[in-house]
Amino acid sequence: MPDDFLVARNPEENSSLPFLIRIPLGERGIVLKAREAWPRTAKVYCHRADAWPDEPDVVERVGTRSCQKRGAAIDLVLDRGRENRSQFVLTYVRGREAIFWQTSRTTKQARPHASAPTGRAQGRPDLEILVDAHERYAWKFSDLPVTTRTKALAAGDYGVEVDGRLVASVERKSLADLISTLSSGRMRYVLGDLSSLPRAALVVEDRYSKIFADAHVRPSVIADAVAECQARFPSVPVIFAENRAFAQQWAYRFLAAALTEIEADAPAASRLAELPTAPLPPRAPTTAEIRAWALAAGLRVSDRGRLRPDVLAAYAAAHPTEP
Repeated sequence: MPDDFLVARNPEENSSLPFLIRIPLGERGIVLKAREAWPRTAKVYCHRADAWPDEPDVVERVGTRSCQKRGAAIDLVLDRGRENRSQFVLTYVRGREAIFWQTSRTTKQARPHASAPTGRAQGRPDLEILVDAHERYAWKFSDLPVTTRTKALAAGDYGVEVDGRLVASVERKSLADLISTLSSGRMRYVLGDLSSLPRAALVVEDRYSKIFADAHVRPSVIADAVAECQARFPSVPVIFAENRAFAQQWAYRFLAAALTEIEADAPAASRLAELPTAPLPPRAPTTAEIRAWALAAGLRVSDRGRLRPDVLAAYAAAHPTEP
């Protein structure tokens, strides 16, 4: 039996399941195609693969502490400190086998007692969302009228543009990533970049209450850091969206609304730019300039302090176009 748990890239081009995973169970292991490399924010759908490739492009290799089949599930414990316990559940959907890879955390998140709507945001039949080229495990916006295009974004992970200019963007964070970014001090730079855009937001794929359950950083420190970010960058709201699916749904509708608002404001801004501008009034003279004029004109003035009213009146009479 293979001892290591392996994750590799799926050699099949254009596959909706871009990863291969090998579960160390049985003589040759179980090979599955998977949508993600680990169920970090939601359950991961898997499908049986024909075989493990001869020359795999291995992404991750981890030793295994335990791998046991228990009824319709496979319990896997990896030899590492974090992200080490998961389970593969074998079930049937509409008569076809379906395999879901989950952790205890994603199992709780998967039951928010609500379903995400599929209606069009702002009545748009289609919305193009830019996906940052550096985004790992990007959202797919499944079941939504969205097309995506990969592009390096100056701020955020998902955005929309007008005339080639990024006008709205959403930065997405898992709870672990949020805590890490806050603790390292990088969040102020992230929010600083977002605040430079007309519309921007940060969405977290978890509940706010989960902040207080973290075992590595004091909850009060995280809560204070979130509050400080919102106070320092009020134009960039921080949204806790309960899970990955709702975070994706919120981002889709926020970007659609932002684009609608910006497009509605564009004609007014264009007309304002075309209006003739009035000439600026002349600058008022300083006391030093009036004193220098008075000395040149032979008037008696003090070296410092206020000027006499007769000196000010003489200067105004000599410069009728100035205030």
